[in-house]
Amino acid sequence: MSSLLDTFGVLSVFFWNAPVLVMLVLWIAACLTAVLPSKGTRLPGGLALGAHFLALVLTGYLAWAVLIYGELGYSLGGWLAPWGIEFMVTPLSVFMLITIFSVSTLILFFSLADLHHDIETRLLGSYYTLYLLLVGALAGLCVTNDLFNMFVLMEVAAIGACGIIAVKGGPDCTEASLKYLILSCLGTGGILLATALLYKLTGHLNIDYIAAGMDTALAEYPINSMVALALFSVGFIVKAALFPLHVWLPDAHSSAPSPSSALLSGLVIKVYAVLYLRILVDVYPREVFLVLPVSELILILASISIIVGSLYAMAQTDIKRMLAYSSIAQIGYVFLGIGLMQATGITGGLLHIFNHAMMKSMLFLSAGAIIYCTGIRTIKDMKGIGLQMPLAMSAFTVGAMAMVGIPATNGFISKLYLALGAFEAGRPVYLGVILLSSLLNGIYYFPIVIGAFFGQRDTESWPEAPCNCKRLPLTMAVPLLILAVGCVFFGIFPMHMLVLVEGAVALMLP
Repeated sequence: MSSLLDTFGVLSVFFWNAPVLVMLVLWIAACLTAVLPSKGTRLPGGLALGAHFLALVLTGYLAWAVLIYGELGYSLGGWLAPWGIEFMVTPLSVFMLITIFSVSTLILFFSLADLHHDIETRLLGSYYTLYLLLVGALAGLCVTNDLFNMFVLMEVAAIGACGIIAVKGGPDCTEASLKYLILSCLGTGGILLATALLYKLTGHLNIDYIAAGMDTALAEYPINSMVALALFSVGFIVKAALFPLHVWLPDAHSSAPSPSSALLSGLVIKVYAVLYLRILVDVYPREVFLVLPVSELILILASISIIVGSLYAMAQTDIKRMLAYSSIAQIGYVFLGIGLMQATGITGGLLHIFNHAMMKSMLFLSAGAIIYCTGIRTIKDMKGIGLQMPLAMSAFTVGAMAMVGIPATNGFISKLYLALGAFEAGRPVYLGVILLSSLLNGIYYFPIVIGAFFGQRDTESWPEAPCNCKRLPLTMAVPLLILAVGCVFFGIFPMHMLVLVEGAVALMLP
């Protein structure tokens, strides 16, 4: 009996510390994968996958606790705010944790087979270390309530992101990684300077305490407060790759290994959009946006990003580079919801984070599966490939339909909320932007699908395949199938995620 009580005691302590353990379990696993042997063993990948499953359990507990008890606060080391670092688990952070771990786990499962032809075997342990560092940092960014801690976690995430781009080797990956590093440092530097300004104005780093002092700071130091907002805006726009500060994204996402591309495009850039939303809503009072045209600028940049990203995607010949430019357009949808600054629009923008994470991850993994089995990267060479790789191209087709916004797919739901938000905000012009972008998406996605299933293949033009396999390994097929089913499921039954999103928006915009 005593041993049973001891077991429950350990479990209660484990779940009590879930807000920080959801990050630490990945970082502890990252330290272990760095020393495990990679050659001839799958230990690093298996350990990384185990850490993700544990993080999913913790996320499930946090989701249950938030739905039952409301927001949860956690003070690191017992030091209460404002002196210590505080983690806050809210409906928004739970929504992001579910998005991060559900998608990153599937990407990781896919990588167990795919990575062996992309990087050297001796580097597998290093790759999973960087992967775990990055995902752990993203989880920490979703729950931290301290601006300086946010800066530190962004630096850890940048190191992990640069690493999983450069690990493949070669001049293209090295150049893309260096470009990402330079621009990421510029963005993070702007955020750090803004944090320093707000600390000087309010005397605090905790977001809640900064917000409480912002009325006084705006009254006494309006210029400094606005400069901080401008620095935050530029910094997060660089990190999220919104036009025109997107120049690092196409090279980074297209040249990296396919699991890295899926993680970077599906998750990383979305986290910075959410952090920017938190700054706008949680730190600055609403009255500021009645005076400054911040929302107008966001809407304009988001609209240009949506259209320009789509036009650039149409001009690409490489499938992964086309998907990379498509991500620039899709992050525009998220910022469009933020710029509308009202409940329905923000709900659509946040919901699109989850929906696009599934869609774009599936598209990149489908492209990775095609490259794995056939070596094909050029779009014109994909004619007739649907008969050879029906699962990969069927998943690609579902993702393409969702990107266009076909009803019964999850992409339709988030676009619907964005369109309704534009109407409710009295800005119907942005409905035109959404409709135009859907048309452009169809122009560059549907020809690929039609050519793959009905086109005549020219096998003589196909490159040598990295892996001579007639069908996908199970570890690559299962994530594609789950993501495809998920895109349809959440298109038909969107309320499962809308409960969290609408709860988060209600707290942000009371």
